[in-house]
Amino acid sequence: MYDWANSAFATTVIAALFPPFYRSLVLAAGLPEKNATAYWGYTTAVVLLLMAVLSPLLGAIGDYTGGKKRYVAFFIAVGVTATALLATIGEGEWLKGSVICAVAAMGFAGSILFYESFLPHIATRGDIDQVSARGYATGYVGGGILLVVNVLWVWHPDWFGMPDQAFAVRASFVSVAVWWGLFSIPFFRRVPEPPVARTEGPRRPLVGVGFARLVSTFREIRRYRQLIIFLVAFWVYSDGIGTMMRMATAYGDEIGIGLVDMVLALIITQFVGIPTTIGFGRLARRVSAKPTIMLTLAVFTVIAIGAYFMKTALHFYLLAGSFGVIQGGCAALSRSLFGSMVPKHKTAEFFGFFSASAKFAGILGPMIFGIVGQATGGSRMSIIALVVFFLVGMAVLSRVDVEEGRRVAGGMPRK
Repeated sequence: MYDWANSAFATTVIAALFPPFYRSLVLAAGLPEKNATAYWGYTTAVVLLLMAVLSPLLGAIGDYTGGKKRYVAFFIAVGVTATALLATIGEGEWLKGSVICAVAAMGFAGSILFYESFLPHIATRGDIDQVSARGYATGYVGGGILLVVNVLWVWHPDWFGMPDQAFAVRASFVSVAVWWGLFSIPFFRRVPEPPVARTEGPRRPLVGVGFARLVSTFREIRRYRQLIIFLVAFWVYSDGIGTMMRMATAYGDEIGIGLVDMVLALIITQFVGIPTTIGFGRLARRVSAKPTIMLTLAVFTVIAIGAYFMKTALHFYLLAGSFGVIQGGCAALSRSLFGSMVPKHKTAEFFGFFSASAKFAGILGPMIFGIVGQATGGSRMSIIALVVFFLVGMAVLSRVDVEEGRRVAGGMPRK
């Protein structure tokens, strides 16, 4: 249910409404149009860099102190508050938009870091792929439902007593904050707190403890060689996926595709992803997660090439639908494959590295997207550059020995 709760931020804010809204802020400030998409890419890159640096430290502290639910709650509070404040951004206030969206995104990322660290504690080796896939599928449902509501508000504000489209967009941001907070409650009521594996000793500053645990982990990093190889692969291919997702509506807006068509395509993406994500979870049970992820990366490569030639709304629909078919499966199985190779006494710390890999993955892609777009006067070459991320990611992933990684981590219960 927390996938259901937080996916509203990913769909309505990050994927659908905020990028075009942000572009309008930049243009209203009188800045060149070519800078609008680039500034959004830079904003995204800065946020991801901050969370990439902090995630391993936060995870190490969480494992030491226990009480991981408290950390989830703190970051939810930060994210929900900042998301509601997006509604206060005035015309031309693009810098304020960057700052508030950055804080909201950090709350989103921080909550997911600790939330995902629960996975190895509640799933067994036999069902971890299916549990992760069901979570992503549930997220598609939750995010998709609110996105449909928000789109109706934006298209027909008069139906809901709203004065205009601008008001409806801001109201949508507030609705995401309410949805996110409300549907987080089942997680806190139902999911058990993982045990704390530490001995009692003198109290030390938490930041110092966090750094000490990270140093200890780095010293024994060779022991987890397969996990590290997977993290590198994940870092590379996630860069391509995340950039494609974050820049899609900004790119579409740039080449003249209407907001209505882009949002409709994103809604289709959400609901297409529900059965296909569950399907990929079942496929992984038959052929294992690694080759299933490889299959999704091959399709991502084709989508990136197709996006270079995109000209019409129909093209956007086709590419978005294809993206929806595979994105959830790739993300869910990456999460479960990593979780199956993580030592249980350091789940938050290692998921901190997983989160850091995802965030570092989102830094280079948007930065390259912005730089190439400014240098060439458009974003088509930025899109085609993403092919490299998928090909390199596949090459590195092919070198991961999953069974060795699970053995070193201590394995997972099979039933």
